[in-house]
Amino acid sequence: MALGSATAPHELRFDTGRICLDLLATAHPGERLGSVAVLRAWITGSGLVPPGTSLAHADASWPAAFRDLRAQLGPLLRGRAAPGTGPYDRALARVNDIARAAPPTPRAVRGDDGTLVRRLAQPPGLAALLGAVARDAVDLITDPVARAGLRQCEGDNCRIVYLDTSRGRRRRWCSSEVCGNRERVARHRRRAVASVGGKRPAGGRA
Repeated sequence: MALGSATAPHELRFDTGRICLDLLATAHPGERLGSVAVLRAWITGSGLVPPGTSLAHADASWPAAFRDLRAQLGPLLRGRAAPGTGPYDRALARVNDIARAAPPTPRAVRGDDGTLVRRLAQPPGLAALLGAVARDAVDLITDPVARAGLRQCEGDNCRIVYLDTSRGRRRRWCSSEVCGNRERVARHRRRAVASVGGKRPAGGRA
């Protein structure tokens, strides 16, 4: 499980394979984008902006805007609403509208060691950041190959959707270290219980 900088208490996840899916994951297992500080950590950890980008201008309206976009992504990425239905089409129209905003403009500049690094031309605005996430979602749902790799984690009570790029597309969990490990532990416990239950009492008949 990948964690963003300064996010340990909030358990932000960046292992779904796409930025739009990482945003969707911030609702599981509970609300993660409840403050400006956590949202700033998510924006940096997701790769929306280069490390070190100032987000001091982000205010209390930003988390609500990102949560609203996340709500629109659900019908498009979870597969529970079919195209042509009201919930899907309303969400699609909203995401398309948000995607119209130009994303943050990158520049290649010399770093302290002389190598070229990515920086933004100016501090990113809310609309530009939301637009970048929405564009990622548009790219995903209009790419048949990528869209076919969307998976719902098979872990108990896990609602995370991820992009399966594994060989043979046999990935079952959002994270082998999280849900995969829980399944292995549960399997071990079931075997242990079955083994104890199958033992005959000492001195018992065959």
